[in-house]
Amino acid sequence: MDNVAEEAWESREEGEELQKSEIFRIPSGIPGLDDMIEGGFPFPSVVLVAGSAGTGKTTFSLQFLFAGAENGEQGLFFTTLSEPTHWMLQYSSNFSFVKKEYFGNLVRYVDMGSMLNRPVDEILSYINEKIAETMPQRIVIDPVTIIGNIVRDNYRKFLFDLTNSLKSWQAVTLLTGEVKPGEMYPVEVSYAADSVILLSLKAEGNARRKYLEVLKMRGTDHRTGAYPVSITREDGFVVLRARF
Repeated sequence: MDNVAEEAWESREEGEELQKSEIFRIPSGIPGLDDMIEGGFPFPSVVLVAGSAGTGKTTFSLQFLFAGAENGEQGLFFTTLSEPTHWMLQYSSNFSFVKKEYFGNLVRYVDMGSMLNRPVDEILSYINEKIAETMPQRIVIDPVTIIGNIVRDNYRKFLFDLTNSLKSWQAVTLLTGEVKPGEMYPVEVSYAADSVILLSLKAEGNARRKYLEVLKMRGTDHRTGAYPVSITREDGFVVLRARF
């Protein structure tokens, strides 16, 4: 316990009980998930969505942004993969939840590729500048782990500064993270994030089934265990109620 916390604790009057503070939440936009996390993501907070290739991280993140746009909330999508906007539109427009009229308006797309070889303070400044331009309630950085491959020794400090800055903007941010062989989630990002959602693929016979698991969510009495996931053009990303 740090000095500030100790002083606050000791200054309580004898017999005074700690008061519970109500946590404001925003809907995730993912059918089946909000029932697992007391109604939605804590606001503000930073959520790590981790998984290997093909587990649905980008689909999950886009659906989160478009759900907010339906409610008039501003969304901001940072990509670290240097994908042109028309590529994103081409692949994502097949989902029914994607409304093209929101792109460039309530869902804005920022290519960070040209910034990734800059010093970490310039990367942070760039992210903050783009956020200040739109003042979004929902933010995605997809994937944040690419930055770790570039900044290397400064990565943990970068993540600490990034997450603190993101929460100061009063938004829920999803950081997607690629999982390396043999690990469950990117450890460095999990330390900085308020929540960790794991997306996984499990071999079952001749097929692979997708699963979602809430590993951590601060201030939330969340359900545990892996739940099966369905991803279709019509319904998007859905957490199924039945468990296998």
